[in-house]
Amino acid sequence: MTDTKTGDDKTLSVEKKKTLTLKRPSVEQGTVRQNFSHGRSKSVVVETKKRKFSRPDERPETTPAPAPAPAAAKPKPAAPQPAPQRQRERPRPAPGGNRSGVVLNELSKDEIEARRRALQDSKVREAEERQRAAEEAKRRAEEDARREREREESARRQAEEEARLKAEAEARREAEEEARRRAPPPAEAKPEPEVDSDDEARSKSKGAPVKRAAPKPEVPRPAAKPRGDDQRRRGKLTLNRALSDDGETRGRSLSSMRRRQEKFKRAQHQEPREKISREVVLPETITIQELAQRMAERAVDVIKFFMKQGQMLKPGDVIDADTAELVAEEFGHTVKRVAESDVEEGLFNVEDKAEDLKPRPPVVTIMGHVDHGKTSLLDAIRHANVVSGEAGGITQHIGAYQVEQGGQTITFIDTPGHAAFTAMRARGAEATDIAILVVAADDSVMPQTIESINHAKAAGVPIIVAINKIDKPEADANKVRTELLQHEVFVESMGGEVLDVEVSAVKGTNLDRLLEAVLLQSEVLELKANPDRSAEGVVIEAKLDRGRGSVATVLVQAGTLHTGDIIVAGNEWGRVRALVNDRGEQLKEAPPSMPVEILGLQGTPLAGDRIAVVESEARAREISEYRQRLAREKSVARQAGQRGSLEQMMSQLQDTGLKEFPLIVKGDVQGSIEAIAGALDKLGTDEVRARIVHSGAGAITESDVSLAETSEAAIIGFNVRANKQARDAAEAAGIEIRYYNIIYDLVDDIKAAMSGLLSPERRETFLGNAEILEVFNVSKVGKVAGCRVTEGKVERGAGVRLIRDSVVIHEGKLKTLKRFKDEVSEVPAGQECGMAFENYEDIRPGDVIEAYRVEMVTRTL
Repeated sequence: MTDTKTGDDKTLSVEKKKTLTLKRPSVEQGTVRQNFSHGRSKSVVVETKKRKFSRPDERPETTPAPAPAPAAAKPKPAAPQPAPQRQRERPRPAPGGNRSGVVLNELSKDEIEARRRALQDSKVREAEERQRAAEEAKRRAEEDARREREREESARRQAEEEARLKAEAEARREAEEEARRRAPPPAEAKPEPEVDSDDEARSKSKGAPVKRAAPKPEVPRPAAKPRGDDQRRRGKLTLNRALSDDGETRGRSLSSMRRRQEKFKRAQHQEPREKISREVVLPETITIQELAQRMAERAVDVIKFFMKQGQMLKPGDVIDADTAELVAEEFGHTVKRVAESDVEEGLFNVEDKAEDLKPRPPVVTIMGHVDHGKTSLLDAIRHANVVSGEAGGITQHIGAYQVEQGGQTITFIDTPGHAAFTAMRARGAEATDIAILVVAADDSVMPQTIESINHAKAAGVPIIVAINKIDKPEADANKVRTELLQHEVFVESMGGEVLDVEVSAVKGTNLDRLLEAVLLQSEVLELKANPDRSAEGVVIEAKLDRGRGSVATVLVQAGTLHTGDIIVAGNEWGRVRALVNDRGEQLKEAPPSMPVEILGLQGTPLAGDRIAVVESEARAREISEYRQRLAREKSVARQAGQRGSLEQMMSQLQDTGLKEFPLIVKGDVQGSIEAIAGALDKLGTDEVRARIVHSGAGAITESDVSLAETSEAAIIGFNVRANKQARDAAEAAGIEIRYYNIIYDLVDDIKAAMSGLLSPERRETFLGNAEILEVFNVSKVGKVAGCRVTEGKVERGAGVRLIRDSVVIHEGKLKTLKRFKDEVSEVPAGQECGMAFENYEDIRPGDVIEAYRVEMVTRTL
């Protein structure tokens, strides 16, 4: 009763105050704000027809409100909610009292109406949110279902395509097997239509409604024109084909169709080709392009591999063997490492069988000090005049000759004895079996004699001592033997094992004994070689002959050298055009231990280079290019080490003041050039040195003059001359060409020229001391010191130092030097004089004046 009455009162109060209630603005009616993630929101207009609840104030006035009591009772569940801020301090109703009545009395009607509207709005918003959530869930479900259908459709299409391709491949394989079973068919048998295999393939893949992917129309051929497999492969015209084909063009072969199908499959599925593992030969360095070609891979793929490793390279970049091996193994290939030096493998030191070895003549080198009679001794042995051809009686070249003694042949190599030819003599010792040490009985052991002993010992060859010039009155052979003991050369007469022979080259004394000693020593050595193999040897001398080209004097050490052989000598190669012996005769072949001149080399080798016969020009060219490349790399490295950076060069010039004397040296033979270079190198000091810009064997040409003009170098010719064009060019450019035929003169002139580059030496000479007795002030002159010369003398214009308490306080020149009232040139000791300094007047009695003279002395190397 109470609740009903209370509800009626509330309803009446609401209807009575209907026109005064708070009504929401029309703009906000039906507007709901939708919140999204990240703080986004959106206003959504909600139509009235979609609402499940309508607000009471929006109902038509003519429509009565049904069941007012239940509508008024609806806010009852909201009573426990916290009241607005202004109502929280109101007293609570007494327990057991009418709670609704208290609320009705406490709350105004406007507040009740506002609460009811808020409740209804919240219910409307909840309903709308539930509806939106349901729609969103439905939309997501539809999207997931659509994606699932698309995946299933894609998988189905892929499976159909694979099934179709598999069926076609199976059909072609069966067709090929059927064709192989039928071949060769009888001549009168009808060729089976080849289209059946295609029909069968289509029937196998008919379950999948997919169109054929073969783009060419030639694959499905009509069944009305059957062709046999053998005719299709051979393309021959037979009687049956001529009668049945009506001039049909030749169809595709099975291999062509298979290749096209595989290409299409690779394009569709990006299937990689079958990997073929190769053995890749890797040198010490290789470019990326060359590596890719040897692996049969694309250079782009190799570069991509390096990019994955963090390296940006180009196809032309060079990588080392270790890196190339890693790349090749990564691509699935095996590696075979080879070195560039492998091109020389098997070229030298070929092992010979003992039964193939035969005795050979000994190779004897004549060594000793300069002017001890080596060439004269060889001249006496050969009965020919060799010395007369040498400038100044000095041997400038290595010569090789053969002589006979008792039916046996001996090869002699004559080496120069001058110190500049040490390197040539060292090579001569390496190519020899026995060394004859020539010592003059009147000079005894000299410095180059000791060098010859050392070279022979380093080469491990036995020594025979030839004591020459015993015909001279001052000759003392025992003195020679005694001095040789100091250098561990023990002759037989002194209880040793070294043979010694006293000879006279002028009178021919004991020459036979010397040759017999050589033959005896060779028998002890048991010298043998295999003449039936490819030849090996050493270059004794090389020169550039104007008429014959590059000429090399070669000593054959093993095998037999024939005309027409392809040889490699150092960095050069060529075909032997001619073999010339020491007497100028042309030979067909040169056996072991024979010295010959070889014509036909592409360039001039260096003295001491080893030669070998190769089987083909290709290998000879390959070896030559490899050696030339090595020589270039060494030269560049050496120049880089000497030159350094620009800053190092400038600092070196500032710190050391190093000056260079550029030269261009042209000689008749390579050995002379090496000797000149060695002699000039020894002349260098910390201040000045000779720099050989270019050297070579042959005449002075116009290109040498151009190089000299560019590098501001002097040109030196040793036993060569300049042609007319070179002379004219040198005269026009103002370049001096100097000719020499004796190495002494050349070295002396270069030494004098290099001495001119040395800065003169400042030399100071003490003159005397004078003591200041009194200082006078003279008008227009200044302070003048009255002095007495205590030591030496004082000269006018000399340098002077003012010394006070043993400390130099001024250094300058004298302005005036007077004795009494006259100007004098000098004042000796014990006399008095007047002196005045230039631009200095701080002089006191008791100071000491020291006089000196400065001289600039020219220095020499």
